[in-house]
Amino acid sequence: MDSAEKQRVVLQQRINIIEELQRNRTGGQELLDALANTVSRSDTVWLTSMQRTGNALTLVGSAGSINAVANFITQLKRSGYFDQVEIKESTQDPAVTAVQMFNFTLTAQFALPPANPAAQPANAPAQAAQAPQTVKKG
Repeated sequence: MDSAEKQRVVLQQRINIIEELQRNRTGGQELLDALANTVSRSDTVWLTSMQRTGNALTLVGSAGSINAVANFITQLKRSGYFDQVEIKESTQDPAVTAVQMFNFTLTAQFALPPANPAAQPANAPAQAAQAPQTVKKG
């Protein structure tokens, strides 16, 4: 292996490490977007607090039914952003007597979905596939 090839391999390894670090960097904006999208797809679910320690989340909220809590858990899992979603407690709220309300506490791990290796980088030029054009003469 010549020195140019060795240098190319070392640089590619560095690029791979940087890309992996950037992919694993999970900022607050991504978390809030993923959570907001998930809550908006769930009926009668309201979050009252969220605590984040690293990628570990504790979500506390209320729901109009126990089925709404179960649907919210399903939506979290399907989103691709939340792993190890577990319900810690769910109790009927005794203070609300006019309607059924359930208070719940969930835990989950937040992680960005796996990168799609087939996807083009955002700064890559787009190449539109065009059908060949035929020109009629005459």
